[in-house]
Amino acid sequence: MTTAADLVLKGLFSEAGLEDPYRYYAELHKLGPVSLLGGNGGYAAVVTGYEAADQLLRDPRFRVTDDVFSDDHGGTEWRQHPLLAVLNNSMMYSNGPRHLQARRLFHQVFTPRRVAELEPAVGQLVDGLLDGLADRLDQDGEADFMTEFAYPLPSSVVAALLGIPQDDLAWFRPRVERINDFLDVTGKTDEILAAADQATRELSDYYSTLIDERRKTPSDDLISQLVEAIDAGLHEVSDYDLVCNLLVLFNASFVTTIHLIGNGMWTLLDRPDLRPAAGTPAFVEEVLRYEAPVQFVARWSEEETELAGAVIPPKEVVLVMLGAANRDSQRFPDPDVFDVSRADLKPLSFGAGPHYCLGAALARAEARIAFPQLLERFPSLRSARPPIRNPQQFLRGYKSMPVTT
Repeated sequence: MTTAADLVLKGLFSEAGLEDPYRYYAELHKLGPVSLLGGNGGYAAVVTGYEAADQLLRDPRFRVTDDVFSDDHGGTEWRQHPLLAVLNNSMMYSNGPRHLQARRLFHQVFTPRRVAELEPAVGQLVDGLLDGLADRLDQDGEADFMTEFAYPLPSSVVAALLGIPQDDLAWFRPRVERINDFLDVTGKTDEILAAADQATRELSDYYSTLIDERRKTPSDDLISQLVEAIDAGLHEVSDYDLVCNLLVLFNASFVTTIHLIGNGMWTLLDRPDLRPAAGTPAFVEEVLRYEAPVQFVARWSEEETELAGAVIPPKEVVLVMLGAANRDSQRFPDPDVFDVSRADLKPLSFGAGPHYCLGAALARAEARIAFPQLLERFPSLRSARPPIRNPQQFLRGYKSMPVTT
């Protein structure tokens, strides 16, 4: 059976939807906060209402798609794929005690106090990248903002935390992108999975070598601290568990920040009147609401559950559209208007509940620090040509953004 929501989703996951998903979200909002689907695309329902999405993400009956779900719905063949094995062994794709154990292990690096301590170092990294951006502008007359700034800032911050040498970051980017290609709804092909598997093998080998090095020669970084804690018996985590979580943590911690910074920069280039507000928390929150870097997440129902009047069958997958929830007029009046004066602005861009993004505070801090320094250094920065959008529905942002002065 094909429902009205199925037809809207078909349009959403098309080239037209990639360019402008919000008109499709508006159509889904007309159908209600939760719409049941015919199951043709593997999903039982789509959630677009803010309150319904917030409720679902906090409800323990809705779980991330973990190894138990994968075994029940597709057998154990997924275990032969390095990417799927790593994902299902990480905290991002686990539930219950295993999720809590891994989350506690990594939580120490993302506490508000630790983030505050990092802010001066983030400011220094921003200054250094702005020097590089200036050199590129002087040399070529224009620069790709995504390549010169939006990618290296968050990746450099996370690398500094973990102890990954800065010289290795260029090697990371294509491998991270291959994994992200598979995470998109339209990326579930054998060819894309094979490329993501190979990237996972290479990244796993890299982290295993780094763990061995830090075990022999500890340094002042997170990996050294984690290895020390594991070897002391403070956490029941194997080296493989650590590799899986490091791989996912690195990807998740900076990919969303790339697009937060890129989307915020394009807003400032398109709306120069907003520049005085660029360094405020309100501006960062409105960027997160208006153009959520992560547009959707998936959950599966452990049991039959009623949500906003819709009955979700047991053992089925629900698509939670964060980008649509952030454009819900019942929660945000005039949702298609960028407005930094909104009261009680709490977008769902980093999720909610037990799987709320660990790096949310760090991402916000990076954006809040970066925008004012950018505009102070380059007050006349402007678009050189229209940006090229990232070709994914899952991660909304830009692949390239040429700028000039």
